[in-house]
Amino acid sequence: MATETAPARIKLRKNDLVKVIAGRDKGKTGRILEIDRETGRLVVEGVMLVKRHTKANPSKQIKGGIAEKEASIHVSNVMILTGDGKPTRIGTKVEGEGPSAKRVRVARKTGEVLAAKK
Repeated sequence: MATETAPARIKLRKNDLVKVIAGRDKGKTGRILEIDRETGRLVVEGVMLVKRHTKANPSKQIKGGIAEKEASIHVSNVMILTGDGKPTRIGTKVEGEGPSAKRVRVARKTGEVLAAKK
């Protein structure tokens, strides 16, 4: 009997700038394109590029050949970058009081507020 685990609580968001801290692409930076909270994995622009061999399908306008695309990496292998490009962990802070209070993400290293929701 398999036990199901809850989806990962990921503090990262789409379009966050992250740095890879482990794996074959260690040191690379890029924007988050996709987040899968069920598996705890994310797709980062220009990181973990894999080659896919595709067969041509003229009816669907698909060209054949070898295509390069990003594969997912585990969320534990990346760290968010602050405004000055330093990797940091993410904390939260409540700004404002009463009904107008908002919880914002802050950089643990510098205390600066990370990009708010758009």
